[in-house]
Amino acid sequence: MNENNYCFLSKKKLEQIQNKIKNNEDVLILGVESSCDETSVSIVKNGRQILSNIIATQIPIHKKFGGVVPEVASRNHILVIDKVLKEALDVAKCDLSSIDAVAVTYGAGLIGALLVGINFAKSLAYALQVPLIAVSHVEGHICANYLSHQKLKPPFLCLMVSGGHTAILKIDSYTSHKLIGTTIDDATGEAFDKVARVLGLGYPGGVEVDKLARQGEANIQFIKNNSLKSSFDFSFSGIKTAVINYVHKLKQSLKQDLNEKQKKDICASFQKFVIDELTSKSLRACKTFNLNKLVIAGGVGANSGLRKKFDEIQKQENIEIFYPNLDLCTDNAGMIASAGYFQIKDNIGIANLNLTAKPTINL
Repeated sequence: MNENNYCFLSKKKLEQIQNKIKNNEDVLILGVESSCDETSVSIVKNGRQILSNIIATQIPIHKKFGGVVPEVASRNHILVIDKVLKEALDVAKCDLSSIDAVAVTYGAGLIGALLVGINFAKSLAYALQVPLIAVSHVEGHICANYLSHQKLKPPFLCLMVSGGHTAILKIDSYTSHKLIGTTIDDATGEAFDKVARVLGLGYPGGVEVDKLARQGEANIQFIKNNSLKSSFDFSFSGIKTAVINYVHKLKQSLKQDLNEKQKKDICASFQKFVIDELTSKSLRACKTFNLNKLVIAGGVGANSGLRKKFDEIQKQENIEIFYPNLDLCTDNAGMIASAGYFQIKDNIGIANLNLTAKPTINL
């Protein structure tokens, strides 16, 4: 390690914290998350125990726009982040002098929103003279499961399903993974939001589609042939476009808006297709790589239909399924702090004051 690369942090300070981990002493990581429309600060002990996980959501603000407005998101992060920090410290019953390191999401996400969290985390780390840890949003979602399942350890397979990512990952250790398959176009959450928009369901779309799908019948076949059936990759652009075309044609033929029954059946049929894709490929990947643990990560992991289907698979197959608690499916700083703990343990992602935001990251 070149000490000059760490700017304000001495090599000795970093080693002291890593020695605390080796000696099984308690280590507190303060996490900061601001990649989209949630401002969150969390304090996590030893990568597993949440002492506080405060989330200030902007959903009511963006609902009237039908989606997240980047500039509005950035401004609102600035307005609340210091208050969220104070509440996180109060709930955890600790002060800043107890913090061993600061972990922050550096990508993927909205540039302006990410920069608010990054600059806030830099200031904290510099003022406290503690390590600054750059955490991938994807790694954070994986680590949400370590907070929900205290005994979960790698190796396992992970199905990453969020607004920005859809992938099957082979998790080899707490800080390393291999990409098995990914979407070639739209992410799962993105497809849900676009279907919700064409049906006039509002924001956030995924929740509304799931709600109507539970009340509908999956009696519409939008796509007959799947060219990626034999691979571990996904494509949701086709089903999204098929639903949009179906809705437009139906409206034209009816010469009026769709009724609730039609919307429910469309949602149920769309959701069934997506869930069948996600579950069948995840199951096949488990068998291919001879792994009997499957972890679900990301916001779409909260989908009730997806969880129900995986519960059925768990009963039928010799595979154990792990989901994050529902409050850890959304963007939150707890998962970032957890990832930060495992990264500092392995001496990965230690950042300096040149850390900046990345709108996209490689899986």
